[in-house]
Amino acid sequence: MKIFFARLLSLLIGLFFYASGIVITIKANIGYAPWDVFHVGLANRTGLSIGTISILVGLLIVTTVTILKEKLGLGTILNMLFIGLFIDIVFRYIPIAGNPVIGTIMLVTGLFTIAIGSYFYMRSAFGVGPRDNLMVVLARKTRLPVGLCRGVIELLVTIIGWILGGMVGFGTVLSVIAIGFCIQIVFKLFRFDVTSVQHETLRDTYTTLKKAMALKPQN
Repeated sequence: MKIFFARLLSLLIGLFFYASGIVITIKANIGYAPWDVFHVGLANRTGLSIGTISILVGLLIVTTVTILKEKLGLGTILNMLFIGLFIDIVFRYIPIAGNPVIGTIMLVTGLFTIAIGSYFYMRSAFGVGPRDNLMVVLARKTRLPVGLCRGVIELLVTIIGWILGGMVGFGTVLSVIAIGFCIQIVFKLFRFDVTSVQHETLRDTYTTLKKAMALKPQN
């Protein structure tokens, strides 16, 4: 149980860092990352908060991938809920960049914060987030490369978000190019091999907890 709660803490820390990174990149005010263009565009049109939109979009994706028989993990569900909640909490405390130079610094800082969040989140091994699940489902259904599927999804949400009023700019391009490098640097710094992680499904987590509770009286 101690190991389980340590992993759960790592997951929640990761989601907080990830959400904080998203807010920092938005407040950089030089163009949002693809999914954030979409979320902010929807938020502008509906009057809902960005965090609420993130949760609703995540819920729609989770429902879709479940119908398509993709396995979900505890991390998928908590990602859907907590990133949106954390975004709304952190959003009020981060100031907007006053000029493009400060904005660029903030954007890079935000991308590294997202990368740190990814490290804590992924090492917990509770499963991938809804948007990553969507990418996996599309790759399996179309048999196209995962990278191509991710690119198509992000291009579509960027275009739709831009039409809805989300900001597309230099920061959007920089986010797409730099996020991979930021993640690589952070993972190397922490000596984290993402390929060694065996993610649990909800069923796996339930089985693990059931066994732990059964053994508890004997300890």
